[in-house]
Amino acid sequence: MLKRLQRQPWTCPRCLRLQQRQNNRGLTTAAAAAAVPHPTPVVKGQSDSNYDDRILRQIFDSQPFWKEFSARSKQHNSGKSVGLFQNRYLAKKDGFQQFAAVTLDKCKRIVAKVLGYNTVEEYKRIVQDLDRLSDLLCRVIDLSDFVRSTHPDRKVQINATQAYAVMFEYMNVLNTTTGLNEQLTKALSISKVVEAWSEEEKLVANILSKDFAKSAIDLPAGDRQAFVEISNEIAQVGSEFVDDMAAGQPYLNLESSKLKGMDPQIVRQLTRWGNVTLPTIGMPATLALRTVEDPDTRREIYMANRTSSKANIQRLEVLLKQRADLAKLSGHESFAHMALSDKMARSPEAVVQFLEALAKDNAPLVKNDVRELLELKKADARSGNFPGELNAWDRDYYTHKLITSMRSRARTPDFLSAYFSLGTVMQGLSRLFSRLYGIRLVPRETLPGETWNSDVRRLDVIDENEGHIAVIYCDLFERAGKSPNPAHFTVRCSRRISDSEMQEAAQISASDPSLFPTPQDAVSDGLAVSRSSRDGGRLYQLPTIALICDFSVPQSFLSGAASRPALLTFREVQTLFHEMGHAVHSICGRTVLQNVSGTRCATDFAELPSVLMEHFASAPEVLALFARHWETDAPLDPSRVQERVAMDHRMQATETESQILLSMLDQTYHSTLPLQDPSFDSTKVYHDVWNKYGCIPEPAGTSWQGFFGHLFGYGATYYSYLFDRAIAGKIWKDVFQRTQGGAVDAKAGHQFREEVLRWGGGRDGWRCVAGVLKDQDGVLAEGGEGAMKMVGQWGVRD
Repeated sequence: MLKRLQRQPWTCPRCLRLQQRQNNRGLTTAAAAAAVPHPTPVVKGQSDSNYDDRILRQIFDSQPFWKEFSARSKQHNSGKSVGLFQNRYLAKKDGFQQFAAVTLDKCKRIVAKVLGYNTVEEYKRIVQDLDRLSDLLCRVIDLSDFVRSTHPDRKVQINATQAYAVMFEYMNVLNTTTGLNEQLTKALSISKVVEAWSEEEKLVANILSKDFAKSAIDLPAGDRQAFVEISNEIAQVGSEFVDDMAAGQPYLNLESSKLKGMDPQIVRQLTRWGNVTLPTIGMPATLALRTVEDPDTRREIYMANRTSSKANIQRLEVLLKQRADLAKLSGHESFAHMALSDKMARSPEAVVQFLEALAKDNAPLVKNDVRELLELKKADARSGNFPGELNAWDRDYYTHKLITSMRSRARTPDFLSAYFSLGTVMQGLSRLFSRLYGIRLVPRETLPGETWNSDVRRLDVIDENEGHIAVIYCDLFERAGKSPNPAHFTVRCSRRISDSEMQEAAQISASDPSLFPTPQDAVSDGLAVSRSSRDGGRLYQLPTIALICDFSVPQSFLSGAASRPALLTFREVQTLFHEMGHAVHSICGRTVLQNVSGTRCATDFAELPSVLMEHFASAPEVLALFARHWETDAPLDPSRVQERVAMDHRMQATETESQILLSMLDQTYHSTLPLQDPSFDSTKVYHDVWNKYGCIPEPAGTSWQGFFGHLFGYGATYYSYLFDRAIAGKIWKDVFQRTQGGAVDAKAGHQFREEVLRWGGGRDGWRCVAGVLKDQDGVLAEGGEGAMKMVGQWGVRD
């Protein structure tokens, strides 16, 4: 499939703090990114490892040190730009246009070559050719998409947008090139061709074939045109659904006395002439539901907060019916069947098995949570509103009271941040990766023009056996105009470079040595390459990654005047660990073909490494690696973190139930129901799901589904985060906690790297899970409904 809708960023439903964008597979991309490297460093000895470890902390914690460190390379380079991300084309003002034009020419030559294949030997090369075509498209689209949304210079954004448009238009052309699908189908039908392919090539061939089928390229012309039209309509109405979310009643007019308990300063800001105008959506409404004492007022706010505009409900219902039509046109029973066919779940029936098993495991815990909240309500002398019953508008209020009482008994939460300077946390991540996976993070000077902001730090990833294996660009400090959402982007995927590409690169280098001094520069546009000892010394393009966060710093820090470094809250430490979990997947998933490299795997498998990494953030043996006071260097008492974790996990079962409900709703909406029921009513379905699976009834009259934006970006796959949380919890317990100090145990790390990380998306996710849990001949290895139910029975144990 050459064109597919860009996936919406995943936002951690737990607290809306984690956002990632995963690469779609096929001959196009969906993850944008930013990054780039330079010459392969020499593998260093132990003394240099200690030096690199010290430098790693200093480049993040001391702005004067960073400025001196980053100035070294610029002093010897006469200020000449090496190009954004060291992409040589991007050293010029019109570089994006040249980059797109050169890449477009390479793509067209590959397409012409593939369309002309007619011998067995030629068909044997088709998977590698199509994978390279995919890689070339990704090189421009991912890079341009990242730049146009991240770069602070508006002119650069415009240039990147133009390059993106050129390549996207070309993908539309390829979408109508049925010959590519016909040639791949022909190759798959020749036994001598398939027998000659590696297992990875067979996997990618099947992935590409399924993607072509999903794009309806093999349907009759009339049906194919209908497919394209419905797809375009879905894209339009889905974007409108997300962009135009609004409450049915945008504001409530309340007497200020009714908001007793809410922060008086916020109430004053909303008060005019003695009346409060409260927005029904957003932080003021959220705070009111948590703190307003009067239950009748909370009920009024809750109803308005959970009732969407009728216009957006209509958009949602149009979207769901169009998706059902699209699935039917493609020969699928429902949109969920269509979406899940290449996921670990495989079918909506399996997803329901997982969710029902998880709900059963979670039910006693939810009842305990509700019982505890109800006891608080009964003890609340002010409450005369059904004291023996917990209403939907009571939950946030009494949860807030419970957490507040816990915090008042505990020490101040801000205490922890003094032990989490950004530099020490990065140092701790490098030390952890070194112990688990034999890789470490090495600071590298950036060259002129290499990064999009002077505060972007470059880290090279060094493997103790393989040498240089990846590049990470860290853009971690807040600045005006920057997105607050933390994210991991893979700009350039791992991929083996063929001999024929090197021959082509040699010609390019010879024709323009000033742009590309060597064939290795030309073959990768200037980005980093290295030889893999795992693959007989073959040349690979290196994964190039960008980590984006928005950590606050003292106003004088970036100028070099402040001595205090950026200090992270524990939540921010978890966020950074989560994003680095994605990064280590990209780093270690160095596959031959880029279609399955790193995080390019099934949606319901992609969050596993990142969710698992969150467990490490609170492990005492991991904290011992880095958590030290930024001034005194005193180590942190790990029990203080355990107190914080216990507080954060209070009412976890209630939160898990909420995610189960949303996942069930997602599955129901994407079933056959929108087409089977002529009077399909999304609001009735919403209430049916809540009343069937929820502990606290949802009051009649609400229509919160109009605010459920993930229905567009993650249609039929919203269960994925819960699913990966359950698997991550099991792996944490059985692999990394089976022995004392297991969180830094090299044997456990090797097991996870070899069974999960190294494969990227090049191995069935169930085989990865079965392998790391040593259940290779059991239910897990088979996958399907039995395995999904088993994962649900594990429960979510953070």
